[in-house]
Amino acid sequence: MGKNILFEKKEGIGFITINRPEKLNALNRETMEELECLLYEVGKDEEVKVLIITGAGEKAFVAGADIKELSELTPLKAKEFSEKGQEIFSMIENMKKPVICAVNGFALGGGCELALACHIRIASKTAKFGQPEVKLGLIPGYGGTQRLSRLVGKGLASELILTGDMIDAEEALKIGLVNKVVEPSDLIPTCVSIAKKIMANSPVAVKLSLHAINKGINMSLDEGLALEANLFSLCFASEDAKEGTRAFLEKRQPNFKGE
Repeated sequence: MGKNILFEKKEGIGFITINRPEKLNALNRETMEELECLLYEVGKDEEVKVLIITGAGEKAFVAGADIKELSELTPLKAKEFSEKGQEIFSMIENMKKPVICAVNGFALGGGCELALACHIRIASKTAKFGQPEVKLGLIPGYGGTQRLSRLVGKGLASELILTGDMIDAEEALKIGLVNKVVEPSDLIPTCVSIAKKIMANSPVAVKLSLHAINKGINMSLDEGLALEANLFSLCFASEDAKEGTRAFLEKRQPNFKGE
């Protein structure tokens, strides 16, 4: 796709690899631009049902932003820089297809924020997580202060962000930052297995479930329940709902068409 981002499709699964292993896959401006273009294309690609994002090499998923670029920012440019990164990561969070993050090493700063924007996070035992921006006199700027607290709670997020401490995969699992921790050799196979389970279900129901989860989490409970009821009713306009219920009653596997 570009020199810093690799992309391939296999059996309905799209694989995005951040490919700057010599820089621990740090997210410089060029890489973010490539990622934005690819996400736009993948979002429209009906062949891709589930997306898996990982990093090249064995050391890092994404070890953060490009510090040299950060050091040259003015306050105005810094705001633009932050807003652009937030916009790109929000594209991931609001993708109408599930995005699984395969964290294969260091996920620090922007790398941790990239993982937070994904819907499901699977970590290798070698993975390390952190938001060390305070050690540079900065704060997370790609959504870390918001998504981390929503995922693990205000207290734990405050501790991680204010200390800049790094945690290992087992600690990340304990606090709910990741879904599973696996051996390095099992990382991609585990993500593919989850992707295939998702792909066996109704594409309509998967898309509406994602929408309900993403939008509802920022609503009051009453508003979220109203959203759920509306989306639940939408399911019944789909052929998938008719096929799913019919297949259950006929004791057979459903043949979902995503319609």
